[in-house]
Amino acid sequence: MSEAQFEQVPLDQPIIRGDAKFDTLSLRRPGSGELRGLSLGKLAQFDVDELLKLLPRIASVDAGGPSPITSAEAAKLDPADLMEVADKVSDFLLSKRRRATLPTI
Repeated sequence: MSEAQFEQVPLDQPIIRGDAKFDTLSLRRPGSGELRGLSLGKLAQFDVDELLKLLPRIASVDAGGPSPITSAEAAKLDPADLMEVADKVSDFLLSKRRRATLPTI
């Protein structure tokens, strides 16, 4: 497997863990095993239930080192933040060849 690809997602609403606030979510490109039990079609359509199953597997905050987010933290994400995360996840699902054919904004 190649080196993990990470994307940083700045959050409008931070994740609160005790006294700590995390303003950025780090997403790691999922491996095929981490997609087990999920529908790629639903992920590509930004299905909330599928995203909430995937996020604890690939998302972390920096709590003195990468610390995975919990299912409860994923479920509490602000809708705008969830859309940003979904956009990054959809990028992970595309091959380099497909990404190269997409129009740039």
